[in-house]
Amino acid sequence: MYRPTIEFGRLVFALRKWRIRVEDPHRLPECGAVVVACNHVGYLDFAFVEYGAWRQRRKVRFLAKESVFRNRWSGPLMRGMHHIPVDRSAGSGAFRETIKALRSGEAVGLFPEATISRSFTTKEFKLGAVRLAQATQVPIVPTAIWGSQRIYTKGRRLDLRRDRAITVAFGEPLIPERRADSQKATDELSSRISAMLDRIQREYPQSPADEDDRWWLPVHLGGTAPTPERAAAMDAAEASARRVGAADGAGGEQQHEGTADGGGTGPSPEA
Repeated sequence: MYRPTIEFGRLVFALRKWRIRVEDPHRLPECGAVVVACNHVGYLDFAFVEYGAWRQRRKVRFLAKESVFRNRWSGPLMRGMHHIPVDRSAGSGAFRETIKALRSGEAVGLFPEATISRSFTTKEFKLGAVRLAQATQVPIVPTAIWGSQRIYTKGRRLDLRRDRAITVAFGEPLIPERRADSQKATDELSSRISAMLDRIQREYPQSPADEDDRWWLPVHLGGTAPTPERAAAMDAAEASARRVGAADGAGGEQQHEGTADGGGTGPSPEA
């Protein structure tokens, strides 16, 4: 399903007159295993990175939350394109699947921040991208994306208005040594992507239409997005609410099972 999906996406982008600039796609190897590590500002980032990688005829398998694969609409598409589901409570399975894909010579994409950045600056990077590259000795291509948050991002409704500009930039590959300090290598990856992001933000060809439209710019560029500190607090509150909801749901399911069978000997499948 990969090629038809990409072609359909290109048609949608053309109909919406979205101006997608892809910088240095040649930095993505035409063949062989590679990790594509990108910042994360919007829900459609993976689609625009895939579009950029297609310039090199590369099919990028992205790691995505397992819940996306259960969705009635996105699930068949994600499975058909052979993306990789990640169960955050048991990530070892996704790690093994990703290692297998890389050893088969595939391109794998991920977002080291793990979630969308509400501040539209880079958040703290997880170690996964570097550890995958170290385990398989394949290059990491730092990638930066900007503009996709204007279409669909956390806390905002989907906005399909025309004439949006989106930039995808591929950076020089790096290969962390197998025994190198994973944290230091991750810090280097983060530094490179942050510098790329700052540059494409400043070179972005469009400006807010009015004061209310400054929400998609980070504070340091005169926008009204949350500061990194405020964004971190919002993420923490969201995670806390999610944990409470999961605990309440587990308790409710267990109570329901106890009522139904008289035992209540274990958690429900959902829990």
